[in-house]
Amino acid sequence: MSSLVKVAAVHAAPIFLDRTATTAKAISILREAANAGAELVAFPETYIPAFPVWAALWAPIDNHDLFTLMAEQSVSLHGPEVAALRREARALGVIVSMGISESSNASVGAIWNSNILIGSNGDILNHHRKLVPTFYEKLVWAGGDGAGLRVSSTPIGRIGNLICGENTNPLARYTLMAQAEQIHISSWPPMWPTRRPSTGGNFNNVAANRIRASAHSFEAKAYGIVSAGYMDAAMRDFLIARDPSVVEVIDRTQRAASFFVDPTGETVGDLLQDQEGIAYAEFDLTRCIEPKQFHDVVGYYNRFDVFDLTINRKRLTPATFLDIADTPTASETDESCASNDASFRNGNGGSLDA
Repeated sequence: MSSLVKVAAVHAAPIFLDRTATTAKAISILREAANAGAELVAFPETYIPAFPVWAALWAPIDNHDLFTLMAEQSVSLHGPEVAALRREARALGVIVSMGISESSNASVGAIWNSNILIGSNGDILNHHRKLVPTFYEKLVWAGGDGAGLRVSSTPIGRIGNLICGENTNPLARYTLMAQAEQIHISSWPPMWPTRRPSTGGNFNNVAANRIRASAHSFEAKAYGIVSAGYMDAAMRDFLIARDPSVVEVIDRTQRAASFFVDPTGETVGDLLQDQEGIAYAEFDLTRCIEPKQFHDVVGYYNRFDVFDLTINRKRLTPATFLDIADTPTASETDESCASNDASFRNGNGGSLDA
């Protein structure tokens, strides 16, 4: 395994709320990044089919139709969109980190904010569902579980991922650090409206994401990829046509940025914010080693006799079904009843409950 890795952060808009068209766009982007020499390509949070920014703009009662459309356009792990991405990753020989709004086999209305990591052979290396939807995201997505809190060993290094606000959770981040993470992917929305400008401005998500990415890389001694979405004219026009009163909020809300940080927390490579495109950087994974000599929070620089962290990585399901193969057959039941009847007649059991 070479210590030098070329990586790409996709700073692009989806074809808003169209999973088929967005998948086709993603494949086109993958081909461009692979032709540029990228070995790992990271897409933004819920790139397919879109990030539900409307949940920040209007009351839930005004968004029922958008929730329905979001659920209808969400992606099954076993559906054609993921299958197409897996085929393309294998054909190009690249690793793909993709944010999706994931549909559920158990409910037509339950969806998750998820990320899948696809290997260069087309295998799904990891499938993570965001533990806790952030703020107004709770109006859209269900909470995930710990099954995806895993670092994947790949030919280019050990890769982990957390989605958006999870990068503020020290325990989730520590969980990945404790699995020898070398490349940390954080995925983000195109914007994060929090307050109307008249109340004093909006949350500075670029500064916040920079702090979180640098903090994690500094603590983990790992490289960081920050892949944020992009709001294009079509997405802006869709929202403003629905309600022109939100134009000021949208236009004065800071757009997210895509960039990279090294194991000391310093930025490296390209940065994209106000234009759509692909950002690139080169990582030298040998640089993850020396800083461990100073602080290794999953090694010597900790007190495991004082602190004890347990992570439940069980995949949560809504029900457990016992199919007919797991229950007695009719003939087995008849034989059991006949045996009990004979025992009763012979006085060897005496109880109809036997």
